[in-house]
Formats: sequence, structure tokens, C-alpha cells
Amino acid sequence: MCLKGIRVGFALTGSHCCLDQALPQARKLVNEGAEIFPIISSSVDATDTRYGTGEKWEKMLFSFTGRPAFKTITEVEDVGPKKLFDIMVVAPCTGNTLAKIANGITDGAVLMSVKAHLRNQRPVVLGISTNDGLGLNAKNIGLLLNVKNIYMVPFGQDNPVEKPNSLVAKWDLVTETVLEALKGKQYQPVLTSY
Repeated sequence: MCLKGIRVGFALTGSHCCLDQALPQARKLVNEGAEIFPIISSSVDATDTRYGTGEKWEKMLFSFTGRPAFKTITEVEDVGPKKLFDIMVVAPCTGNTLAKIANGITDGAVLMSVKAHLRNQRPVVLGISTNDGLGLNAKNIGLLLNVKNIYMVPFGQDNPVEKPNSLVAKWDLVTETVLEALKGKQYQPVLTSY
């Protein structure tokens, strides 16, 4: 139980195809003793896709955290002032979310949580999932790799033949990345083969 007593804000954003892989990482953190506070983006909350419904993801989160998800900016306003989390994880973190974090845009619950958490100089772990990681979002990844208190779950090209710009985190490395981020270190190597 290497995370006993650690409070983790675990945020989901709308890379719907990766939710089934990213969400079990929250359960893994719980199994290591972490106390999870779920946060979901409006895209996850309000969009039903072939991968599942917003209700499915919420129920799944509740089943192993015992907490309802924060969904609105108003609900996450206390993240900064009350220092609710020791660490935040955004997994999956879409290209849209990456771009907004890189540019200081806080127009949703996940983004406001990240901003509020960073103001306390606390670590944020991003598990990226973006079809344009080696395209337009490459600059945002580069920028965020150099921002204090932002750490990346190691990532690589998940399908270089059919989607050459796509980058996806290695979901099974979320816990290891969290452990290193809590020490102020980036888990290495950041770039990995898929």
C-alpha cells in the first residue's frame, strides 16, 4: 500500500476509446491505498458513444471510489483553497485538454481543478491520448514537459501506420508515474514503444 493516505484527484476527459483502459488505473491507485476524488469533463458526462455512456463511466468510478464525480467548475472551486488533493491525474488527457492546460484555459471542471491544484505547487500527472500528438499538439506536449509540477505518463505511437500523429499513454504505468511525481521526478523513459 505505497499510496496510503494520499488524496488523488482523478480526472477523465473525452478520449472515449481509452476510458476502458484508463479508468482501471484509478482502481489500481485505490488498491495501493490512495483516496480517489473523481472528476469528469462535460464530454465524458454528456456523451454516449459506442464505447459507453456517461452514466457507465460515472457508475464505474463510484463503484471503486465511493464518491460521486465532480462535474462542474462550481463543484471544484475548493480544490485550490482547501488543498483537496496531494496529486492530480488526468487520464485520459485529450489533445484538447492538453492545449487548454498549456494555454491557461479553464472552461470546465477538469481544467479548473488542474489550475487550482497547480497554484499550490502540487503535482499533476497527464496520461495523454491524442490523435494529433505529433501534429498540432506536439508543441503543447513540448511546452508541458517543461512546466514545473507537470508529469507525463510515458507515451508512444499506438498506431504509427494508420494514425502516424497519434500518441497514447502506457496506462499500466500510471501508478509508477504518480509515485515518482510525488517525489518531484518524472518517471522515465517518457517516450516508449507501444
